[in-house]
Amino acid sequence: MSSETLTGTITIEQVDAAATYPLRAQELRQGRPVEIEEDDAPYTLHLAARLSGDAGERGEIVGVVRFHPRDCPWRDTEGSWQLRGMATDPRVRGLGAGRALVAEGLSRLAAQGAQLVWCDARKAAVGFYERIGFTVVTEEYQLTPVGPHRGMVIELPIR
Repeated sequence: MSSETLTGTITIEQVDAAATYPLRAQELRQGRPVEIEEDDAPYTLHLAARLSGDAGERGEIVGVVRFHPRDCPWRDTEGSWQLRGMATDPRVRGLGAGRALVAEGLSRLAAQGAQLVWCDARKAAVGFYERIGFTVVTEEYQLTPVGPHRGMVIELPIR
């Protein structure tokens, strides 16, 4: 993997779980299985950010995220979904791919009546989630073997 910054147009599309595995393996799951429980369930939403070149060709996947209905451990709210498996290619970080992925997911979930989205945010990603509207609701905790995390939530619909 080179360290150059990629350019082009980012589009968000719904994909099957398998399409997310290469980037998950590269950025999140080093040495661990890429599959997450219920990845293939019909209610699990997988989105990918795809980078298209100037000629409009279908480009490579540079970001992925998964949303899954799951009760929030910190809020007693009906219609809670967990954001998990969020990863972006380092070559596009800071260019809006992650923000676009989460925004599209939140929009789709709100349209389905979801009330809340929550995540176990890696310590290094807390600022990213705060900038897009999530709120920290826990102290720091360890998720082995990954490391320090904070619990975060965002209520839907976004006002």
